[in-house]
Amino acid sequence: MTPSSITIRLKQDWAKTILPLSSTLEQAVRNLNDTKLQIVLVCDENTRIIGTITDGDIRRGLLRGLNLNSPIQSVINYKAFVATPTISEEMAINLMLANRIQQLPVVDENRCVVGLLLWDQFHELPVKRPNTMVIMAGGIGVRLRPHTENCPKPMLPIAGKPMLEHIIERAKSYGFNHFVFAVYYLGNIIEDYFGNGDPWQVRIEYLHEKTPLGTAGALSLLNPRPTLPFIVSNGDVMTNIRYNDILDFHNRFESSATMAVSLHEWQQPFGVVETNGVDIIGFQEKPVIMSRINAGVYVLNPESLDQLKTGENCDMPSLFEMLRKKGKRTIAYPIYERWRDVGKFEDLSEAIAD
Repeated sequence: MTPSSITIRLKQDWAKTILPLSSTLEQAVRNLNDTKLQIVLVCDENTRIIGTITDGDIRRGLLRGLNLNSPIQSVINYKAFVATPTISEEMAINLMLANRIQQLPVVDENRCVVGLLLWDQFHELPVKRPNTMVIMAGGIGVRLRPHTENCPKPMLPIAGKPMLEHIIERAKSYGFNHFVFAVYYLGNIIEDYFGNGDPWQVRIEYLHEKTPLGTAGALSLLNPRPTLPFIVSNGDVMTNIRYNDILDFHNRFESSATMAVSLHEWQQPFGVVETNGVDIIGFQEKPVIMSRINAGVYVLNPESLDQLKTGENCDMPSLFEMLRKKGKRTIAYPIYERWRDVGKFEDLSEAIAD
């Protein structure tokens, strides 16, 4: 890389990625979403780098029990790789490859940040993913009638496109190009619209359920079976999740099955009295209850399918429970991205508004 090209590379809007050490996880998440550069640079008041935070750092923190109000100190990578402005393109690429990183802060002799190199700068197109993505598109959508009387739920339009089309386009942007649709109710409408996927430059195949088989049962019809870990998504889930990230997360933790989970907060409308027998020992004024809910996106290893019986109904939580009892590793992938399960009228209206 010549001096002129390194200057061009560094003319990023990287300064917006900088956060002070006093920030919270919520501020880090907002920064990641706003900048789209997939890294936060934690710096002191003189822009000297303290460490970095990536999407994976935040998710691991959430799994440890942190929440979005937690300080960022415990998720910072204090030993982040950095480069100098004189680094060559070849060396930058090799450093990123060897250490499996996609962002490389550039610092001067005082460790003050002067730029940011991104893997995407060297590779404009998304990395092709040979992994299959199965989309459960057979739902009847009873709660959305009359909208679903003549239209399958995943084909309901959001911003002028069926929900399924949004899912495909998002997955394609992350390198996925092989899709399998599990269809049942009004499945012919889905097949007529998408065909074999040529207009989207992807390959689409179909599983035909003769009766509803649940969110996992249709996977028993896969023939041939995938040879690599594969993604499964409900066809009525609208989300900004990065499908490549959940796949990488699954592989990194050597999991048999990974479930995307969304943090759901619910505020108790009344003051809660804590008791020990008849004695009052404390009060909580309208406490907020937090729980992790199934977000309808999964990654499964091919051998997970051994737990299913061909043509028998099975939901995804049951499959995870069977794997867990077999001693297989099942893990949660916490998501903080926008997520909506479009199952009711108000969900559809809010998804359209979003």
